[in-house]
Amino acid sequence: MFINHYEIAADYPDKVDRPVFVMGLGLINENWEIPFHRHFKSQLIFANSGVVTLETPDSIWNVPFQGAVWIPSNLTHRAKISGNAKGFVVFVEPDAIDGLPQSCCTIAISPLIRELLQRTATLPELYDENGQEGRLMTVLLDEISAAPSASMNLPMPKNLRLRKMAEAMLDDPAKKLTLDEWAHSINMSERNLSRVFANETGLSVNRWRRQMHVIKAMSMLAEDMPIQLISDALGYENSSAFITMFRKAVGVTPKRFIIEHNELSRSNPLYVPTGSFYEY
Repeated sequence: MFINHYEIAADYPDKVDRPVFVMGLGLINENWEIPFHRHFKSQLIFANSGVVTLETPDSIWNVPFQGAVWIPSNLTHRAKISGNAKGFVVFVEPDAIDGLPQSCCTIAISPLIRELLQRTATLPELYDENGQEGRLMTVLLDEISAAPSASMNLPMPKNLRLRKMAEAMLDDPAKKLTLDEWAHSINMSERNLSRVFANETGLSVNRWRRQMHVIKAMSMLAEDMPIQLISDALGYENSSAFITMFRKAVGVTPKRFIIEHNELSRSNPLYVPTGSFYEY
């Protein structure tokens, strides 16, 4: 069954009478965004290729290639998908199994989980819960609950003036203002800005901005954007400065990052499932 993303209501996952079901994330050839919404079922988004960025009221999450992001029940969120994204989406009732994450996080996807996703995405929407199909879903849930989790997010301040500043930085990551200039732009003192921002995000403004650059750079690298263009888009004086920042933050150079991205994508080709299919 093919389901177009424009035709799916926000409460669609909750209407499927199964504790867990899997859909294929189809090839997306252009950038688009899903508006803010929420549903009772928790959700896992796995990106085999391309870029998926998730935004919640408190954070922005970057879904790493060959990784996944977990969205707990009833959390308001929206997603941006680009870069010929392919992968899977899993919807899970919160009490389907013990040990599922209770907060938003990134999850490492093992080869076994990836194979289970490929297999379960071909099952009918109303699969046999008491037969082999139900047992496959149980194994998938066991593996998800045991998978290592981590944080790859950009915390957003709750203070409205600081939120306005953070969104301005996101909209124009190359914009260079001093902390005093940012404070003046939102009618706050520099000292108060620094204190409240750190309290609400756990990061200084400069560290937050660098983390924002890393998340945006990962997305642009996954879209095969040249390093020089990424450096320019993020406001670095030259590509060497950008490469140094990225290597310190991620542990590898941008070139090595994209090589590993491409190697993983080639070694783990994702076929289009013939069962339930979700162009998310």
